[in-house]
Amino acid sequence: MRDTRQDLSLFLRTARERKGLTLRAVEQATEVSNAYLSQLESGKIKQPSPIVLHKLSQLYGVSYADAMRFAGYPVPGENERVERAARMFSPFDDLTEEEEVELAEYLTFIRTRRRRGAT
Repeated sequence: MRDTRQDLSLFLRTARERKGLTLRAVEQATEVSNAYLSQLESGKIKQPSPIVLHKLSQLYGVSYADAMRFAGYPVPGENERVERAARMFSPFDDLTEEEEVELAEYLTFIRTRRRRGAT
């Protein structure tokens, strides 16, 4: 199992460095202590508060949803597309391989036709 804390620490450190910010500059901009920021970037903080993640995401110009996901928080709406697809295709659980290929070809045809009509 992946250690999301390492993902979060790398995500935050990389985002900060891309902005060319020091931990002290981040502390001044967000009012999150330098020591806390250092612990976040070293992976010692297991699950920072969403408020801290939001402040950092805004300052760094990165996705708040990604920060939340890396911190182990559920992100609303993330699984909706997968669940919708599962519901939509559940009646087709018993398709043969040939039928799957034909459905994929038909979907490609529909999408191509739609793109041509849109231009």
